[in-house]
Amino acid sequence: MSHMKSRVIGSKIEAEEEKFADYLKRVGLKLSSGRTKVFKIVMDSHGHFAAEEIVKFCKQKNTKVSRATIYRSLHEMLEAGIIRETAFGEKHHHFEHMYDEKPHHHARCVRCSKIIEFPDMKEDQVYVPFLEKQGFKILGHEMHFYGLCRNCRDS
Repeated sequence: MSHMKSRVIGSKIEAEEEKFADYLKRVGLKLSSGRTKVFKIVMDSHGHFAAEEIVKFCKQKNTKVSRATIYRSLHEMLEAGIIRETAFGEKHHHFEHMYDEKPHHHARCVRCSKIIEFPDMKEDQVYVPFLEKQGFKILGHEMHFYGLCRNCRDS
């Protein structure tokens, strides 16, 4: 990665950390060392991740953060708009950070679980005004399509 790109990503992560700290302050919480550790692990992750993957990573790296702190911090980052949640039709939810993501949605193969990301088509211009009129506070949105990928369909 070039030095310039690294600096841009660093400033985006700093902005996300400030956004997280501001959110915590608004709700009467502090950016504790545990929250900071979880935040940094999340920012270093790429693609989709589950809470249990963060728990496992902390155990492997001997990072002293409790399971409860991890789950609580992920929930707080979700409410702060730092990450978004997606279920993919499984029992546990996956997350992805948003600072370097273009708005996108997901299609998942029900046979092999392959995930295809596709760009947002501005559907929020239709749904957001409707939901806001209903008094719904939107934290984010996505669409999921389920079906068979090309490889599974052809086999």
